[in-house]
Amino acid sequence: MNELYIFLLYILTGISIGILFDIFRILRKSFKTIDFITYIQDFLFWILSGIILLYSIFSFNNGELRGYIFIGVIIGVILYMLIFSKYFVKISVTIINILKKIIYTPIKFIINAAKKYIIKPLSKILRKTKKAVMTFTTKRRFKDKFNLKREKNDKLFNKIE
Repeated sequence: MNELYIFLLYILTGISIGILFDIFRILRKSFKTIDFITYIQDFLFWILSGIILLYSIFSFNNGELRGYIFIGVIIGVILYMLIFSKYFVKISVTIINILKKIIYTPIKFIINAAKKYIIKPLSKILRKTKKAVMTFTTKRRFKDKFNLKREKNDKLFNKIE
């Protein structure tokens, strides 16, 4: 009777590992990630799965490895994937997409308002300021060059006289 109870606990452990796997699948479906992040997620999945499995082995079976432990975990993962996984993923992705819309809509509004009422006017002011500075600098350079040439010409004329 005790072994049947432990076997059922390992089926639940397999289900929890299946849920963990689906959490990472949901993250990948909801948020576009680069390959490097995907590798990190895979690594985290295996580390967390190992921790869950080791914790359950030490908690429920005093650290003793038995064949039915792994059979129970495999059965749990398979049952979860066949029965619950597609519903869990579909519902979770839908909820996350709704939350993203709820969160992103005000953020987009704020960003667009900032662009229209802050960034655009500031960029116009900066462009006008830059144009004025460039015009002043160009006139100054031209004036300096003209004065240098004039001084050279004056020196030349003074030598000739």
